[in-house]
Amino acid sequence: MPHQLEKSMDNVRECSAWVASHSSHVIVDSEGIEKVVNTIDTIPKVEWDFEGIHYFDNGPLTVQYLLVLDALNFCFWPDKDLNYDHLASGLKAALQNDKSAFDADRLQKYTGPQLRELLKWPRPLPLEDERVRLLHEVGAELGRSFEGKASNIVERCGKSAVNLVAMVARHFPGFRDHSVYKGRQVFIYKRAQILAADLWGAFRGQGYGEFKDISSLTIMADYIVPAVLRQHGVLKYSPTLASTIEASGEIGPGTEEEVELRACSIHAVEKMRELISVKSGRQVLSVELDLWLWASGVQCASLQHHRTLSIYY
Repeated sequence: MPHQLEKSMDNVRECSAWVASHSSHVIVDSEGIEKVVNTIDTIPKVEWDFEGIHYFDNGPLTVQYLLVLDALNFCFWPDKDLNYDHLASGLKAALQNDKSAFDADRLQKYTGPQLRELLKWPRPLPLEDERVRLLHEVGAELGRSFEGKASNIVERCGKSAVNLVAMVARHFPGFRDHSVYKGRQVFIYKRAQILAADLWGAFRGQGYGEFKDISSLTIMADYIVPAVLRQHGVLKYSPTLASTIEASGEIGPGTEEEVELRACSIHAVEKMRELISVKSGRQVLSVELDLWLWASGVQCASLQHHRTLSIYY
């Protein structure tokens, strides 16, 4: 298994490059990349917790919080009022109110209405049954393999973000973000990667957030980043895909269009990152580019993103 553990992020990069070179609906525009990179003097350092919405106590409970948060961090758009901030701050308040709220045995017992109550959300959540199922899965596997503590996962990964991503994807099927595209298996691992990125951001690269290979992570392919890349002229869509997105039509999970939107975003940002380091002589992390792109996207009220009902993002 160690060899496979080390390969998890290489797989994501290779798959994304392969999809980009076989893509029918999304084009990665190298001139667009060139233009954007020329406008970037420095990547603004976006603070991980730039709105103060996350729980943080500098200890194992923060790791438990982040695993629960990232297990549920997907698909807000069907409820136009719901967003990531509600989830992060709702879970923070729940934990401040009751330090045992995310104990492994408790996670296995939550019902949909109880999860809503935890988040102070007045109506059923999008994909609520899936969210509850994933909480149960996390609680059960934490109890079975990690003495109930998410911090034990981090302690076993040997300060390697790559190992953490692979370990989380192996132990928790709900984080196993992959699909089949034109006969080839494509790995994206968005929520497993975001857990590593969140730990790194929250703990500022120290303690539970110290990863010697943080540069191995790619961006977290979601709804927002492809839309921002398209705005910047980095991605171009086919007329049919563009009109589906503009009409707020749904795009099925695992369809060619959906896989291309995500994989081409990863590949495009890898190309941006390479070009930035060639031009500036400085290493930029995909994690930093991701946070910058995502932060600018969520602040743009008119941004039109694709709509896919998926537990992966």
